[in-house]
Amino acid sequence: MGIAIQNLRIGMLVRHPRYGVGAVKALTEHTADITFDDAPRTVDPGVSDLSLAEPAASLTDMQMPLAALIRQTAQAVVDALGLEPPEQLVEGLATRWQRGTVALSPADTSLQGKEVPLETFFHKIVMIRNNLRVLEQKVNANEKLSDADKFDLQQYITRCYGSLTTFNVLFKEKEDQFGG
Repeated sequence: MGIAIQNLRIGMLVRHPRYGVGAVKALTEHTADITFDDAPRTVDPGVSDLSLAEPAASLTDMQMPLAALIRQTAQAVVDALGLEPPEQLVEGLATRWQRGTVALSPADTSLQGKEVPLETFFHKIVMIRNNLRVLEQKVNANEKLSDADKFDLQQYITRCYGSLTTFNVLFKEKEDQFGG
């Protein structure tokens, strides 16, 4: 038994027992033009033992508004890609800085300045903090470094934390801030 012509769509991949996998190129009332690896062929899907060669979904029995289906599908894609909607607040950034910008203005007025969303700037600061923490752990866990070398490297890391205390004003929680 094959596939009903109504269930085929142009571009859909199908499998034929003799010709292999092909892509549907055109549909008529009773036939489908399918391009297989060896040649394009016209077949009657209802009697040709065609099967789907890719996952498919049927939404004919689903009882929900189309707008809701599209909204849920779009949200699932956003979630799967790890994207944040623009109105979403950045976790850890103090509320007063949400949706703010950092403006960089050169002293030379003939040069163009730059504005950076504070969320982006904050993300980079948090990445520096996290990388410093990893570096600190690696230094302390390194068996090849002497205690004196670990101490020296730890002093540089501590100075980096101290230099970054300027940005503590951006953090919502005090325990997330830099310490000198």
